[in-house]
Amino acid sequence: MLDQHDVPSASPTDGAQPGEAPPQGRRILIVDDNADSADSLAMLLQLGGHEAHTAYDGPQGLEAAARLQPDVMLLDLGLPGMDGCEVCRRVRQQPWARRALLVAVTGWGQAADRQRSQEAGFDAHLVKPVELQALEKIIAGLAGRG
Repeated sequence: MLDQHDVPSASPTDGAQPGEAPPQGRRILIVDDNADSADSLAMLLQLGGHEAHTAYDGPQGLEAAARLQPDVMLLDLGLPGMDGCEVCRRVRQQPWARRALLVAVTGWGQAADRQRSQEAGFDAHLVKPVELQALEKIIAGLAGRG
């Protein structure tokens, strides 16, 4: 499982040049009960050439995932209604989710938190505030997935 400290910084030759769209935009669903944070991250990802959607609690995130079938889900762990780990487990049961990248994006960064997210089925664990460059590097790694 990856975290933002495992991701090397992007060099100017990685993917798009500043101001250009990435080689392939992704459909991304951000699920976070902090609407300002979710909306800001969605805007940044859209500026980077991605299609970004938001949901603000666990059940809403699960419904949006079923409808959108995103390439990438960024899930806060401490969600109301249903925590991010349970959302992840339920999403992972869906056939379309085999190809999806699920990333825990949370303020919880202890070893036990990372272990819990890995056991739930997350591919990566990022601690807030998320470094956009680290997130983009993880998303770019999706191209190598089948």
